[in-house]
Amino acid sequence: MSPAVALGATLAIQVYTSLAGAAAAVLAPEVAADLSVPSRWIGGYVGLVYFGAMSASLLCGAYLARYGAIRVSQACVALCALGIAGTALAQPGWLPAVAAAAVVLGLGYGPITPASSHILARTTPASRMSLVFSIKQTGVPAGAALAGAVLPAAALAFGWRWTFAAIALAGVAVIAAAQPIRRTLDTGLSADARPAIGSALAAVAGVLRDPRLAPFALISFAYAATQVSFTSFLVVHLTGVLQWSLVAAGFALSAGTIGGVAGRIAWGAVSDRTRAPRTVLGIIGVSGSVCAALASIAAPDWPPLAIYALAVVFGATAVGWNGVMLAEIARLAPAGNVGQVTGTVGVITFGGVVAGPPLFAALSATAGSTRVGFAAVAMISGLSGAAFLLRRSES
Repeated sequence: MSPAVALGATLAIQVYTSLAGAAAAVLAPEVAADLSVPSRWIGGYVGLVYFGAMSASLLCGAYLARYGAIRVSQACVALCALGIAGTALAQPGWLPAVAAAAVVLGLGYGPITPASSHILARTTPASRMSLVFSIKQTGVPAGAALAGAVLPAAALAFGWRWTFAAIALAGVAVIAAAQPIRRTLDTGLSADARPAIGSALAAVAGVLRDPRLAPFALISFAYAATQVSFTSFLVVHLTGVLQWSLVAAGFALSAGTIGGVAGRIAWGAVSDRTRAPRTVLGIIGVSGSVCAALASIAAPDWPPLAIYALAVVFGATAVGWNGVMLAEIARLAPAGNVGQVTGTVGVITFGGVVAGPPLFAALSATAGSTRVGFAAVAMISGLSGAAFLLRRSES
């Protein structure tokens, strides 16, 4: 299998799962109004999605070894579609059912990155790892950008429930499209591989004890919290604080995630060229902190172009870090064990994603404004980036 085909397949699957994961955040005002809950509920929903993702990431190594990365990815797409369909069927007062649907969606979202890393580590030249992994990871902001650009208009035209139903049906097409390449990519399987909670938790502890892997795992926790706060609350912030329309706020999120696409490619290329991933990741964190601080003080009379520009730069930083980190994890992982190690690190990464939205929502609810949430994001991102730069200078 050529590297280009492997990259294209993993990128397409990533775009779909990202679109499914971003749908509720993009349409939060509409969904919340229909379900008779405050729009800040999205923090809890997103937190549950990523709780499911973290749980699945913990155990995905054994499933990758037994069934193969493409088969696991197909199962994940099916779970994402099921979670979206379950959300679409929810009615006011069905919050436990909505919570269950969010967890199911997360179970599908979690193993996608370890599965793609398992494939790309075998097909990508070492000299291009950061760039190729970053290109694949553009599927995350690309899916969110697609959601921001298309879903608000679709929801206004057809209703958010039918829009969610269409997303679920699109998952069936993605599963079918991946089938022809499964036999080629799902090779070297182990029928004896079994998931085990004890060994999975031991692997997480091992990563945190590893002086090479631990810094990247820990910074991924902070950056993941920053990223998901940006993608989950930008629309709520713009509509609630700056009084923007849902469509305009959706386009701002789309612009930000397009910035994330460009940022991931650019940061990956810089990391490969400079061979300094720690420095690149530190700069990303400090830059994202500045953007979050500006978002926290933005006023309704700021020119729309200034807000769109801020969204683009914020996206390039808050969303742009992932490929550089994953490529470095792949370089440091033992040969043939990239999927397992990436999944283990992913547990820590998703921990940040699980913690970020509820913390953002709680701070915003207490203060009565999402400004406070973005101020907290600025502090987390800035301190993490500065600490990584300092650690790099001392090493």
